[in-house]
Amino acid sequence: MDADLKKTLSKIANAVRSLSMEAVQKANSGHPGLPMGCAEFGAFLYGSLLRHNPKNPKWLNRDRIVLSAGHGSMWLYSLLHLSGFNLSLDDIKNFRQLHSKTPGHPEYHITDGVEATTGPLGQGVGNAVGQALGLKILAERFNRDDYPLFTSKVYCLAGDGCIMEGVSSEVSSFAGHLRLDNLVLIYDANRVTLDGFLAESFSEDVKMRYVAYGWDVFEIDAYDFDKMEEIFTHIRDHQTKPCFIMMRTIIGKGSPHKAGTSKAHGSPLGAEEIEETKKALGLPEKDFYVPQAVYQFFETKLVKCVALEQKWKEMFRKWSEEYPDLYKLFLQMAEKRLPNDLEEKLCAIEMKSPLATRVSSQVVLNTLADLMPQLIGGSADLSSSDMTMMKRFPIIEKEQYAGRNIKYGIREFGMATIATGLAETNMIVPYVGTFLTFSDYMRNAIRLAALSRIQVIYVFTHDSIFLGEDGPTHQPVEHLASLRAIPNIHLIRPADHWEVKMAWMAALRYRGPSILVLSRQALSQLDVCNVPYEEGMSKGAYIIKKEQTKPDFTLIATGSEVSLALEVAIALEKVDKEVRVISMPCWQIFELQDDEYKKKIIGGDLGVRVSIEAGVSFGWSKWIGAEGISISMESFGESAPMGDLAAEFGFTVDAILNRLLS
Repeated sequence: MDADLKKTLSKIANAVRSLSMEAVQKANSGHPGLPMGCAEFGAFLYGSLLRHNPKNPKWLNRDRIVLSAGHGSMWLYSLLHLSGFNLSLDDIKNFRQLHSKTPGHPEYHITDGVEATTGPLGQGVGNAVGQALGLKILAERFNRDDYPLFTSKVYCLAGDGCIMEGVSSEVSSFAGHLRLDNLVLIYDANRVTLDGFLAESFSEDVKMRYVAYGWDVFEIDAYDFDKMEEIFTHIRDHQTKPCFIMMRTIIGKGSPHKAGTSKAHGSPLGAEEIEETKKALGLPEKDFYVPQAVYQFFETKLVKCVALEQKWKEMFRKWSEEYPDLYKLFLQMAEKRLPNDLEEKLCAIEMKSPLATRVSSQVVLNTLADLMPQLIGGSADLSSSDMTMMKRFPIIEKEQYAGRNIKYGIREFGMATIATGLAETNMIVPYVGTFLTFSDYMRNAIRLAALSRIQVIYVFTHDSIFLGEDGPTHQPVEHLASLRAIPNIHLIRPADHWEVKMAWMAALRYRGPSILVLSRQALSQLDVCNVPYEEGMSKGAYIIKKEQTKPDFTLIATGSEVSLALEVAIALEKVDKEVRVISMPCWQIFELQDDEYKKKIIGGDLGVRVSIEAGVSFGWSKWIGAEGISISMESFGESAPMGDLAAEFGFTVDAILNRLLS
C-alpha cells in the first residue's frame, strides 16, 4: 500500500478512536472498546475498500457494511461522519440522546449508512446473509453479460458475542450451503467479553468451524494495512464462496491502562484515561478533534464515489433501453407495486369448503406468486405442512438463485434474521413459515423487524390446541398475546378463506411486519365474512351478525372460533337473547381506526361482552372490559383428537352457553 495512504488511514483511525471515546464519555454511556480496537480496519474499509456513495446511501449497487456487534456503534457513526454521510459532528456529540441520529445501537431508517438494526448479538450476521442472498437473487434476475447491475458485496463486522450466539451458526451454515460469494464476515477477535477474558467461557476453533461450514478462511492483524489490502483485494476479485476473516484486535487499543481488558468494553474510559490516551496517540487536547486532512481526504474520495455511481447509472440507462421488459419488472419490484385489481383477482379464486386456512393461504399465495415477482418465500423445513411453497417456481440452490422458494432447514431464528436482510434490499418482500409455537425461536428477530418497520410476512400455522394429537409441546397457547404485544406488528388471524384472501392483501399493503396465523384444521366458509376489503379486513374488526334490538351479548372472536361464535349466537337467540357477533382478525389494524368507527363496532351498551379465542385471555379485557367473559385457554393443552380437546377446554356451544347463562 502507498505510504501516504497508510499515513492518512492512520489519521482516520485515530480520529475514530478520539470521536468514539469522547462521545461515549460525554453520554456517560456506551462501548468504546470495539471502535478503538477496530479503528484501522474501519479506516481501511471506508477509506479504501468500499464501493459506495455517501451522498446516496441507497444506491442499489453499493457495498454494504453491517455492524453485527452493534454495541460498537460509535465505530460506525464516526466513520459515517468522516466519510461524508448525513451525520454531523453535532450528531456525534449527541450520542445516545433523545431523538438523536446516533442511538446506542444502530437503527435502520434513522441514520443514513446504517444497513440493519443491530445490537442483540448475532442477528446482524443473519441480516448480512439475507442481504447477500437478496443481491444474488437480484443479480440472477437482472444482470446480463454486458450489464452487471448487481456486483456489490456485503461486509459484516461481528464480535465474540455474535460468534457465540447460536443464530450466527444457523445463518453461517446456510450461507456456506448456498455458496454466497458476495459475503465477507470479519471477526473482531479481541479475546475479551464484557465480563472478562474470552478464555473463561469459550475455547472452540472458530476458523475450523467456518471451514466446516464451507467458507474460505483468512487471518489478519487488524493493524497491518498491507495485509488488509492484499487479502481484501483478493476477495474482491476472486471470491468464490463466503469468506471468514479472523481479525486479531486489541480492545480499547490506545488506552494506556484499559486496552486489552474488559474495562474498555462496556463503559466510558473516564476523563483522565482519555487525556492519557490522547497523549499516547499524539492527539491534541481539543474535544472531538478531527484533522482537516481527514475531511479533505474523504472530500476527494467522495468525488470518485459520485463518479462511480454515475457510471453505474449510465449503464443502467442503457440496460433499461435494451431490456424494456426487464426494466418494467425492475420497477415493479423496486416500487413494490400491487396490481390495481388485486382484490378482484383474490376474490375470484375458487375454493372448496371446509378448508384449513393454511391450505387456503397456499392457494392465495400461488395466485400472488404470478402477480408479484417481489415475493420470495421459504419455510423452516415445513413447507409441506405450513403450505408456503410457490408450486410453479423452483427452489433456490447452491449457485442457482433464479428460484422463488428458499429451504431454510430447521433454522427458525436464522430464517427470521435472513428474511429481514432480504427485505433490506428494498426490492424483495419475503415471507417465512413455520408452526406458531416455534415463533418463540424467532421472537427477537421479529421484534427487530418491527422496530425497523421491515416488511416481512410471517406465516404461522397450527395456531391452537385444535391441531390435536401432537399435544401441548406443539399447541400454542400464549403466543397470540405474546406477539400482539410487539409494537408495529399486524397480527392477523383469519376465520375462513374469505378472510385469508383479505389478510394477504393487508400484509402486502402494510410496509411493516405482518403475521398471518392459520389453522391446521378445516374451517367452514362463512358467507358473512365475504365483505369488501375496505369494509372488513382494512378495519381490523367488523360486525358479521347484527342484533335486532339492544344486544344482551356481544361475542368477539378470531380465527377458527368465529364460526363457533356464530353457532353460540344462534343458540342464544333460541332462548330469546339478542346477540351481536364481531370478527376481529387484527387488533392492531382496529386500533388504527377513528373513534367513530370503533364506537360503531364496539362502543356503547352492548350487553355482556364475550371474547372467544383458543389462547390465553391476556389482553382481551381491553375489548370486553373488566366485567366481560373470556372463553380462553388458561393452561397448556393435551394430546388428544380435536373434538375431545374442544370438550375438555370448553370450546363447545353447550359449554359456552353454560358459562353465559349461569
